[in-house]
Amino acid sequence: MEFNKKGFAVLLALSLGMSGAALAASADSFSDVPKDHWSYEALDYLAKEGVIEGMGNSTFEGGRTMTRYEVASIVAKAMQKGGGNFGDKTVLEKLHAEYADEINVLQQQVAKNTKQIEQNTKDIDSLKNGIAGKMELSGFIRVQYDHDKYSNNVQNNSDLYKDNDRFYMSLNGSYKVNDNWKAKFQLEKNSFYNGGHDHENESGSWATDGKDKGRAKRWSGHDGDIQRIWVEGTDPKTGAWINIGRAWRGLGQQNVLFGTESDGFQLGVPIKGTSLTASGFWFASTGAGNHESWYGLGTWGNIGPRAGINVAYALNSKHKGDVYEKNTSHLESWGEETVDYDKAYVLSGWFDLSKKVRFLADYVQTNADYQDNSTFLRLNYGNTDLQKPGTWQAYARWYRYGTNGTIAGDDEWSSLFYNGSAGSKGWILGYKYVPWKNIEWETLYSKQEQISNSDNKRTLVRTQMDFHF
Repeated sequence: MEFNKKGFAVLLALSLGMSGAALAASADSFSDVPKDHWSYEALDYLAKEGVIEGMGNSTFEGGRTMTRYEVASIVAKAMQKGGGNFGDKTVLEKLHAEYADEINVLQQQVAKNTKQIEQNTKDIDSLKNGIAGKMELSGFIRVQYDHDKYSNNVQNNSDLYKDNDRFYMSLNGSYKVNDNWKAKFQLEKNSFYNGGHDHENESGSWATDGKDKGRAKRWSGHDGDIQRIWVEGTDPKTGAWINIGRAWRGLGQQNVLFGTESDGFQLGVPIKGTSLTASGFWFASTGAGNHESWYGLGTWGNIGPRAGINVAYALNSKHKGDVYEKNTSHLESWGEETVDYDKAYVLSGWFDLSKKVRFLADYVQTNADYQDNSTFLRLNYGNTDLQKPGTWQAYARWYRYGTNGTIAGDDEWSSLFYNGSAGSKGWILGYKYVPWKNIEWETLYSKQEQISNSDNKRTLVRTQMDFHF
């Protein structure tokens, strides 16, 4: 005998002696059973008693023919509800006997599924507690094109500066050692990666012909592969934290005082009653031949709903005027190097002019005898969100990098004119856009020149696409 779902459910409800009071207390249970349907009250009653279930999408599909297993499932649930005011147990027992085999199969399947769920739960817990559960990977791949024009022909002839097509990848890893400590690493790949420092050939100068043409020594001897390894620890009670090892670190809102790879440590402690963090640091540059290190104190954080600060004071491990040997060409040539300054500080912060407009400013001062300061100004309109396609940001910047106005400031992917011994200044207009989730496109246009020789100028047009993962 075949039943459709509605017919069997109503028959079961009547056989169980469903009361008029129960019918009156019914409410909507299935979206495809209207209140004026002849089976509405019976179906709603059984649903509320847990005897019947829908299809998982708030529908009942009452016109579908039932299998014996579906009938057996309903009977088994009704038996579990037996007793009290639910209905006639004699009817239930007869139905149970009729579908005993199917009910037994269903019970075995439920037991098997329960055992499998328990095993899956154990496997998931094992993964969470193992390497897979403790390791997190992130990063991005960049496709970049530069049209880089200099008034200096030597740099124009360099393979590193003229119409650069660049591909770059950053891979970041974090491994949870325990609840308070993480071990981290960063791998970067880019055959033209330079960290903003000298691109010198084997003779220690720019070559325009011969075998040395276009040959450059990479920053820190990494030859395009940067490996940074450090650990981070936190104290859950105080919120204090520390990072130790080789990592990229910055000082200042726009990393003007310091913004590069370094060996060392940095620690921070939240200041009670404020949104500020007090910090102490010791950095040793990883640049080939560098014998200096810097240490000091700083603080940063919000000072209101629309403003924030980032200040730091740093001292050199050597004194101004000290002379020491340094690998000046990053190769085999060593020469005397003089410490031009041993004190530096940065005053920086941001202020929201409106909901969409933010102004940022950095000022760096050292105790050098010439070009002893740097200034960076930036105005942002809007903001990008990698999770929200269609978001965008437009920005305008003006900067002045003094030769001795920075410890090792960030050159921002070589978008700033290499300051060298001449210093540089200029402006940048840029636009960022998120066309798809986790993908950001940026284009900028910049005019720059050396401070000590304004005839040496640079025009940069850059467009790039970042694919985040």
